[in-house]
Amino acid sequence: MSTDAESTALDNFGGLIDWTRFSDWIAGKAAGTTAAIPGSGPVTGARKLAGGLQNAVFLVERGNASFVLRRPSKHVREGSNETMLREARILKALDGTAVPHPHFIASCDDQSVIGTCFYLMQPLEGFAQSGDLPGQYATDRAWRRAMGEDLVRAAVSLASVDPKDVGLADLGKPDDWHSRQVSRWRKQLDGYRATPGYEAAALPHVDEVGRWLTDKLPSDRRIGIVHGDLQFPNVMFSLKAPRVSGILDWELASLGDPLLDLGWILSSWYEEGDPEGKKPMVRPWDGFLTRAELVGLYGELSGRDMSAMPWYFALACYKLACLLEGTYARSLTGQVPANVGASVHAYAVWLMNKAIQITAG
Repeated sequence: MSTDAESTALDNFGGLIDWTRFSDWIAGKAAGTTAAIPGSGPVTGARKLAGGLQNAVFLVERGNASFVLRRPSKHVREGSNETMLREARILKALDGTAVPHPHFIASCDDQSVIGTCFYLMQPLEGFAQSGDLPGQYATDRAWRRAMGEDLVRAAVSLASVDPKDVGLADLGKPDDWHSRQVSRWRKQLDGYRATPGYEAAALPHVDEVGRWLTDKLPSDRRIGIVHGDLQFPNVMFSLKAPRVSGILDWELASLGDPLLDLGWILSSWYEEGDPEGKKPMVRPWDGFLTRAELVGLYGELSGRDMSAMPWYFALACYKLACLLEGTYARSLTGQVPANVGASVHAYAVWLMNKAIQITAG
């Protein structure tokens, strides 16, 4: 059993972790037949890692080992606990595949332990961030070019996994996936109208882009596992070599056409001629592949016909804009800092401006 001295020596990060209960949970795992938690004895240290707006992530030290704990943020949204367990299930299912990802360790569905469901995973070497690139990525154009190449390889490796083979055939609703996308995300966007102060008209081109996507449905349609948010802040890159260490943040993963993940990458990219209002996600940017080179490499590695890629690119912009407006709406009610809400709304506007640019050819 843990002691009060052990639990009070650790920061509880504003009540996000009850270390006494967590240590007792670890002890129970160690006494059971499930996979052991890395390390031995009590937790000796913890620090909060950079993460998304919806979740909190911690690097936890136990003896001579460490692991990562992921849980919902302080403002637990409806469905957040289920999402945690779903993410854990996906990581566990991907073990043994070629998809770069953190190794799953354990999950907990007992909310009495730390107040929410959570899971543990293996730490990865490297970095996942936006802004200034570290190490040789900052100084070597070849390393920056390799970032785009290996990001595409990671997307192709995920696309090559058959959901049925890894027990994820029920991860989403594959029937009529392509034809349902516009109505699915427009319905979510319309749901924000009930938020005081939110004006749907503040997001431009929604109707025009929606009509174009409906009219231009691709003929080559596939269904596989889609990560749902494949961009630099959700991908760890190694500092030892220009390669992906692992894909993070699987909360939006579902079944769908894997080309949407490439569309997501393209939406996060930067090129001359893009609408004003966006800078490169990472710096320096010179040396990175062009969008056309990304698409060509994906087609070469996957064997897919890439002629319908503009549809997936526009859909990625449309979907992400709708999702970001949810964060903006929550900022109007004080659940998210106002400056964060304003920033994501500005990006949502940029995405819709990019989407209308795509539809114009």
